[in-house]
Amino acid sequence: MLEASFATILQTILIILLVYFGFKILLRWLGPFILKYFMKKAGKRFEQQFQQSQGFNTQQSKKKEGDVSIDKKPENQRKSNKNVGEYIDYEEID
Repeated sequence: MLEASFATILQTILIILLVYFGFKILLRWLGPFILKYFMKKAGKRFEQQFQQSQGFNTQQSKKKEGDVSIDKKPENQRKSNKNVGEYIDYEEID
């Protein structure tokens, strides 16, 4: 059976603390660069989504001056149903 000596336990604890504090210091130095990278990436993604949602404006700006285009309104697909049901008149009872 293996026995852990005091020196081995102390060495393990010191290695764990060294890794922990080293990671904290490294993250403090590199954190702003990592954050800037992800913010740029998110900004580009939002810009692309905005351009896609505003795509019809960019198509109109590409046309030559004097060109006429007529965009037709789609026909209304809804038709009201006049036969809704039976009307019931309610009266209040005192």
